[in-house]
Amino acid sequence: MRISTLPLIVLCLFMGFTFWVMAGADQSLLAFGAQLMSSPNTAQVVIDLYILAALACVWMYQDAKIRGKGLGYLIPFFVITAVFVSAGPLLYLVLRGRREPEAKPSEI
Repeated sequence: MRISTLPLIVLCLFMGFTFWVMAGADQSLLAFGAQLMSSPNTAQVVIDLYILAALACVWMYQDAKIRGKGLGYLIPFFVITAVFVSAGPLLYLVLRGRREPEAKPSEI
């Protein structure tokens, strides 16, 4: 399996920063999310982010389907996306690699 280097670097930096922030936080991740949703200004950003996450999940589903992967393969990516938004699609890109899907004999 070939992994993609750039998404791996971004994923490691993002998750490292996320864990560093969470380690020093005075509140849980759920309390932080509730606080963000309590103000219209920050709620708009959170809603926008989750719309983008949903679009990324749709893309991951379509891409995995083309590559012959089932829904069971995608569920961990969807769960990670629901919690850490960017981390799910980044991990998918890391494990997806740079290769294009193999052409099926009927497509040649």
